[in-house]
This record gives sequence, C-alpha cells and structure tokens, in this order.
Amino acid sequence: MRAMVNSGFRVRPMIPSDAGGLEEIVDMSFSWFLRFFTLRSIREEGQVLVSEKLGAGVVGFVKLIDVQVGRNKFGCILSVAVHPQFRRRGIATALVNAGLEYLKHAGGKAVFASVQRRNTASLRFFGGKGFRRMGFLELWRLFGWRIFEFYSDIWLGPGEVVLMHD
Repeated sequence: MRAMVNSGFRVRPMIPSDAGGLEEIVDMSFSWFLRFFTLRSIREEGQVLVSEKLGAGVVGFVKLIDVQVGRNKFGCILSVAVHPQFRRRGIATALVNAGLEYLKHAGGKAVFASVQRRNTASLRFFGGKGFRRMGFLELWRLFGWRIFEFYSDIWLGPGEVVLMHD
C-alpha cells in the first residue's frame, strides 16, 4: 500500500525506524493520560499506517486493529494523529481513508472509532468521513452481551463515544 496524499506525502505501513517519529507525534498530540495507551497500542498487534513527507520522515499515523465479535469481524481505528506543523493538509483524511480501505479489505463488516466526547474537532472530522455516533442501545442490538468484549477490544476509555462507518 503506497498511496500519495498530495504532492510530497505518501501513506505506507510503519517500519521499525519510524518509532521515534511516532513517539514525537504522540507527545505533541495527546494528553499525558492518552500518551501511555497510544504508545502501547502502536507497539502491539494490529497495523500502523504512516504518512511520510518525502525526504523528511513520518508526519502522521493511524493505528488499526481487527476486532472479532462472535462470528463477525470488524475493524477499529484506535488513534490518528498528525504532527502540528503538517496539519490541515489532508494528511489525516488520507490516513483515515487508507485505514478504512485496509480494514474493509481485510474483511471488516464495519469500522469503528472512539473519540473523546468533548473533542468536537475529531467528532466533526470523523462525521465528515461517514462515521456516525453509536449509542449503547445500538451497540447492544449489534453485539448483545458481547458488547463488553467489544468495549475491551477497542480500548474504550472514560469519556469516549463510539463511532461507526458501515
């Protein structure tokens, strides 16, 4: 997967030498509480796609995981972040689009994301990409008692809401 974002940027799978750049982006993008979980998730199972500026290194990333609930497979975007100097250039959009393509190609019936309830910019961003907010009852209808397994698998934290893209 090598998708061009725009002139001078591309999206590709993470390689080990990207780790330092990702840590820097995480430090500048997340609260101290979320940094720990984001860095941990980057090192664990799943896929990380990065956006790199040709000749300058990694400028953004999206963390993706597969979630199996019963017989159904879903995808989840755990986090997305772009270095502050490179925001508002379509990089986050390219990363989310590439993540959606990757997760759906891998067999995901739908793709979920979770966002802090007060993060109106992220809620608008994901809403603009076709994600819709899912309340507890909608998720209960989808997963039944397995909803708690789902919450655990997507690392749902305090103050977060679940969004879905079908």
